[in-house]
Amino acid sequence: MMEPTHKRAIAFVDGQNLFHSAKDAFGYNFPNFDIHLLVNEICTAQGWDIEECRFYTGIPNPGDNAFWNSFWVKKTAQMGRTGVKVFTRPLRYRNKIVRLPDGSAHSFLNRGGKGYRCPHCAGHPQRGSERDL
Repeated sequence: MMEPTHKRAIAFVDGQNLFHSAKDAFGYNFPNFDIHLLVNEICTAQGWDIEECRFYTGIPNPGDNAFWNSFWVKKTAQMGRTGVKVFTRPLRYRNKIVRLPDGSAHSFLNRGGKGYRCPHCAGHPQRGSERDL
């Protein structure tokens, strides 16, 4: 099979992974990336034509964090205006209770995993109860 001369690309971007990778690599504490520009630069450098760009992210509920909700609603709307196909979902928060050394309990909102319950972890003697993955 011959390699095609005209190469097309579809970019799939996980917003949280991109933000945390940029934070770890470059010390950014604010998601100031331009996803359309980033994908365009990568594809141009490889000689690929961009067929489509898809961006996936979770957005906090306005009652939980009004600033970040507003930020992401506006940022994803701008992405959509530049041709990026945006896919969002509400972030899920769970109350988590931890026991402190003095025996008291402390409750806080935890931005846990995607909410998938691992049935293989349930009742396992070394894993304890079900785990969020």
